[in-house]
Amino acid sequence: MTGSGESWLSDGLDDVAGDDGGLWVPGVDYVAGWRAGRAAADRLNRALLGVGFELSAVRAVASTDGDGRGVVRLAGRPEVAELLAGLLETLANGADGAA
Repeated sequence: MTGSGESWLSDGLDDVAGDDGGLWVPGVDYVAGWRAGRAAADRLNRALLGVGFELSAVRAVASTDGDGRGVVRLAGRPEVAELLAGLLETLANGADGAA
């Protein structure tokens, strides 16, 4: 945890939201979008845990875009992202080889 009262989910992820992460438009239902993003992020996090990744090293984070649509971002250490990319490439190559 980086500071008193901060959520573990946002630890070290201050710049994940992007350039327009702080803008809110009146009348846009950001909560519904965030809930959809959270459900997808939770599923992805369970899958990451299932194949042996630690959520302290890489995790899916729910957010919304400027229109209130749910967004899922992957946040983690570069070396762990490389491991995940290798796993996905292996799966993709296996699927190509099976066809």
